Amino acid sequence: MGWEVKQFGVTNFNRTKSKVITLMTPEPTDGIYKTEGIEYFVRNYGYKDKNGIPDRLNFGGVHKVGEKHHLTNLTMQLIGFDVESGKIRNANGRIALLDENENEAASWSFSSMLKHWNRKHNQACYVPSLSEIKPKRKYKYGNEIILGTGTDFQLFLSQMAIGNIYYDPGIKLENVSTKPKPKKRSQFRTKSGFLPNLYKQNEVIDIAE
Repeated sequence: MGWEVKQFGVTNFNRTKSKVITLMTPEPTDGIYKTEGIEYFVRNYGYKDKNGIPDRLNFGGVHKVGEKHHLTNLTMQLIGFDVESGKIRNANGRIALLDENENEAASWSFSSMLKHWNRKHNQACYVPSLSEIKPKRKYKYGNEIILGTGTDFQLFLSQMAIGNIYYDPGIKLENVSTKPKPKKRSQFRTKSGFLPNLYKQNEVIDIAE
């Protein structure tokens, strides 16, 4: 019916404002990631697995605008977005990960992100959930849901500019020395408490009433 429905895991239905939510998972549209491929990208900007898994490189961690990540040495920038006015000023604007030589390691064009965001988030419903693994996996969903309508991609960029939305990938390259096997997972995430900043209308509804 035109609604994007997303669940987010919580440990208590009375505490739902500080949980991490994955907003969208678009692949880069340009940069070294796109032109040279994911394997080249991870070999150049990834790092050895922190849990000691052999023959594996990871590319992960929270990347916020203007902050150099200590493991990847990449800095995220908003190119063509005016923070003060909250407006896009460049038709070729993009979200970009820059290395220490100012090369674009990966980037997402505003145009591609805008289409994705407006299509999936113009009407969005967020549902808190509890999960159990034993004796078998099962889920329970909360009755207080968050509804957001009337979004604007520039609201997304404004939240990104101040660090409320960030890039948090889970990319890896296994069997590095033999038959490399890459896994893609690009994620833009936020905390549930910041959701009202992304929509012109926002409300919490108790569907049990």
